[in-house]
Amino acid sequence: MPNPLQPERKALFLDRDGTLVVDEGYVCDPNRIRLLPRVREALRYFLEEQWLFFLFSNQSGVGYGYYTLEQAQACTQKLIQLLDLGEHFFAKVCLATETPEQKQVYRKPSPRFILECIQAFNLDCQRCWMIGDKLSDVQAGLSANIHAALLTHNPLHTETYKCFEDFYGFKEFLARQVD
Repeated sequence: MPNPLQPERKALFLDRDGTLVVDEGYVCDPNRIRLLPRVREALRYFLEEQWLFFLFSNQSGVGYGYYTLEQAQACTQKLIQLLDLGEHFFAKVCLATETPEQKQVYRKPSPRFILECIQAFNLDCQRCWMIGDKLSDVQAGLSANIHAALLTHNPLHTETYKCFEDFYGFKEFLARQVD
């Protein structure tokens, strides 16, 4: 239960593949994990601004049997190592292993993980963002009543969510909002 004496906090819910690291499809080898340009720099800015971070990644390759949950977790550990922002950088990680054909529990666009974190970490929905490179990322955020940003090479803002070429562009947008 959230502590009523603790102020509500701001948070970023981050997709992994195509948002923080190069998306190469069903990756199960940690040695293939490569950070996208300027991701570490942008995350360092948000860390200094005292944001909380949650990793929220669909990993249907596990559900299909292409690789194991342990292999997917090893890739996430490699991401954390490459970021070099601390072993416990992410407050919580959700690797949703359902396939699109299975009942959706945590798989985006389900907002379940976000809603659970909002409750558990006393997050302020007006100060939370879901950032990803797929519409299902945006849908998960909007369904949880938080802001959403789509990373795309054709960034056209909509009334319901923002679009940026990359995560650094999102960081620049949010930094301007604070100034």
